[in-house]
Amino acid sequence: QVQLVESGGGLVQAGGSLRLSCVASGIIYSINDMPWYRQAPGKQRELVASIARLEHTNYADSVKDRFTISRDNDKKTVYLQMNNLNHEDTAAYHCNADVITNSWTNYWGQGTQVTVSS
Repeated sequence: QVQLVESGGGLVQAGGSLRLSCVASGIIYSINDMPWYRQAPGKQRELVASIARLEHTNYADSVKDRFTISRDNDKKTVYLQMNNLNHEDTAAYHCNADVITNSWTNYWGQGTQVTVSS
């Protein structure tokens, strides 16, 4: 059974920084894309950033130049460094992964809450 576990969320003042981590565990042969999504109350879930296995990255326009996604394939971990946070970044952040075990399956983490105070 594959699990994704996020950590690193919390309460931070506007202008501050947080670093989120997401670790994949279980019998895993390979992980392809590892994106981060977020969902704020009353809003649709949105893609924040994604990183492919060979580390090609994409970012939402709203977080470009503030957030950095990275991964450590040996540790099966994806990171999201978030700088210069603002109130609009308040959301539950979920990691996602395309995982190859004995088949190709998409998994979600439970999420970690990020709250930015004004």
